[in-house]
Amino acid sequence: MKALFLLAFGGPRSLDEVEGFLTRLFGRKPSPEMLERIKERYRLIGGRSPLPEITFNQAKALENSLNIKGNQFKSYVGMRYSHPLIEETLNEIARDGIEEILAIPMAPFRSRFSTGAYREKLNRANEHSRERSNITLIEGWHTHPLFIQAIVEKVNEGLDCFTEEERKSVHLIFSAHSLLETVIETDSYINDMKESVNEVLKRIAPRSWHMAFQSKGGGTEKWIGPDVESVLNELHQIHVHHVLIVPIGFVSDHIEILYDIDVAYREKAESLGMVLKRTPSLNDSEGFIKGLVTIVEENITK
Repeated sequence: MKALFLLAFGGPRSLDEVEGFLTRLFGRKPSPEMLERIKERYRLIGGRSPLPEITFNQAKALENSLNIKGNQFKSYVGMRYSHPLIEETLNEIARDGIEEILAIPMAPFRSRFSTGAYREKLNRANEHSRERSNITLIEGWHTHPLFIQAIVEKVNEGLDCFTEEERKSVHLIFSAHSLLETVIETDSYINDMKESVNEVLKRIAPRSWHMAFQSKGGGTEKWIGPDVESVLNELHQIHVHHVLIVPIGFVSDHIEILYDIDVAYREKAESLGMVLKRTPSLNDSEGFIKGLVTIVEENITK
């Protein structure tokens, strides 16, 4: 028996959990003003983050699909900033007597602040565990053909939300989470995103497109761009009216999809006289799970 360990960012399951989530995220309690502002965003998307539930669904679907094919996996989920935390789940795996772990960060692009952060947290927890586990971290699957095909399917679903006439002029914006410029100087985050985007573009009909970054943090340091808002302004200047956002850097619905895109960017587009839609998230869709199954199987034999 092997452990299949999905690693995800996390999110509050209720408004009561928002403060604890933000405290772990920022390393300190949020100000009352910030707490209320973020709570209001969660209220607008249903009062919780769907990410934890989606990640458990992904893990169970992956476990079932792998075991049907003759493998022996038990799936687990660990979060960076909400329960169950990565270290809590690693202890659970040890209590279950499983020593071999295949861990998959639910982040397609490599960076020391994405996949690297999961690796660091996992290694630190493993070092402090009573029973050391043999852990294989699976990353670098951003150009895997089945992952790309899953994205292509969602792009086509998104395009189908426009009329036949509108589809002729739909402009694509591929988006991912922004990071500090100082962070990405020595890692492959942007290059991974470019490679994924290029593979998607090879598999769809030619159309105009941009890459952009979203959901940047605060502070005085520079974040990588262009941001989605500035791209929308640019497209408005050249009279683009229909936009489809493809959040290629994310694999699950969460606040940066359901609020940042569906609420904030959509309102921005409407203020410019534009129609903005987005592709459905991968979540536990058949195509995405099929891709993850193959990615896991390819790593079993290594």
